[in-house]
Amino acid sequence: MSVNPHTVPFEQTPPVLQTDDISQKLAGIQYPLHLSFKIMALASQATVTDAAGNTVLYTKQKMFKLREHVEIFTDKSKSTHLADIKTRKVIDWSARYESTDASGQPIGAVGRKGWKSMWRAHYEVFNPGDETPDFSIREENPGAKVMDSILGGIPIVGLATGFLFHPRYLATRSNGTPAMRLEKKAAFFEGKFEITKVGELSAREELNLILSFMMLVMLERKRG
Repeated sequence: MSVNPHTVPFEQTPPVLQTDDISQKLAGIQYPLHLSFKIMALASQATVTDAAGNTVLYTKQKMFKLREHVEIFTDKSKSTHLADIKTRKVIDWSARYESTDASGQPIGAVGRKGWKSMWRAHYEVFNPGDETPDFSIREENPGAKVMDSILGGIPIVGLATGFLFHPRYLATRSNGTPAMRLEKKAAFFEGKFEITKVGELSAREELNLILSFMMLVMLERKRG
């Protein structure tokens, strides 16, 4: 059985590939990362900053597209295009969103686990070339999202839900080893999340999971 070159055994520390553009972009970032987006924005926009306040990623979803397309830049100036996330199908409950770097090389893919995500969000993450999921992202406390969604639609009361309910999502390898976690944080008029790395990852796996979490936030936002 061939070994996927993009996958690093969890018990080993992944090497830093100096010739890899993704490795250079992620070099030196400090966790936890902070993901935020404007709730009132017409097009989904999100910014990721690291613990030192440096902008790591900025995304803006193209509006009025039958096939979803999210562009990834290194900052809000959009001067440096880092990656794209696209889906092949127009409408699909379990659509897979594929990410590529600026040169078109695959970074990975993420897809919702169909009806299993009705109550408890469940996504699968794939490294390039793999048809078997390399990571699973599962909601750790589904009740928090339900209450956040129900009370969020009530005038005045809804303003406080961001301080009361904090959904958490954990990404684990296929063997159950934790890799990365996303947690919603308290905020008014915007969505704020914290991303922490809890396992060893190669540079492309790391970016693959960060982009997967960003896509998860956008998709779960649409669901309420």
